[in-house]
Amino acid sequence: MAQDRVEAVERALTVLEAFDSPQEHFTLAELAQATGYYKSTLLRLLGSLTRFDYVQRDEQGRWHLGHAPVRLARRHLPGRHLATRIQPLLVRLSADSGETAALLEVEDGMVECRLVTLPEASLRHDLRPGDRWAAVAEDDPRPPLPGGVMVCQALPGDAIEPPMWLALSGPAGRLDSQQAHRLLADALATLAAGPAREAGP
Repeated sequence: MAQDRVEAVERALTVLEAFDSPQEHFTLAELAQATGYYKSTLLRLLGSLTRFDYVQRDEQGRWHLGHAPVRLARRHLPGRHLATRIQPLLVRLSADSGETAALLEVEDGMVECRLVTLPEASLRHDLRPGDRWAAVAEDDPRPPLPGGVMVCQALPGDAIEPPMWLALSGPAGRLDSQQAHRLLADALATLAAGPAREAGP
């Protein structure tokens, strides 16, 4: 019904709908063409959406989705089930290593951080859920980390789809690769053992 409509909200949602496209970055002119709104109207809407991290603007002045839509999408039932199974392992990995522990998802040549636990150290790899980067190779989800290192181990193919990796990352020289591989292998063994093992001490 007409009285249930809020015009400004519907305009903002129309802008977000424009990002439901294979194209990831849009100029203001492209968004104007996709939505039919004047650029001045778009800038006001994008300003509000930016403040709540629904969209972001890059250094070239192009617009792309922010972290808020990803964060909200991850709260549907499969995401909660995933968090229930994996997050305790990440907490343990971070505590045992003193480094950033993360679950990475690889799909269509892109890597996305799905879950993460950060250490208390001030010098650390500040990775956030929803962070994305291009995969170097199909079997290498590591991002460029100047001065840092990331160690990854893939989850078994039949455990969770699409392909995912457990990762430990931190400053180079502090993160011991052999220890990281051992901790990740132990975490994968715990995951493979099922809920009964995961609930244990």
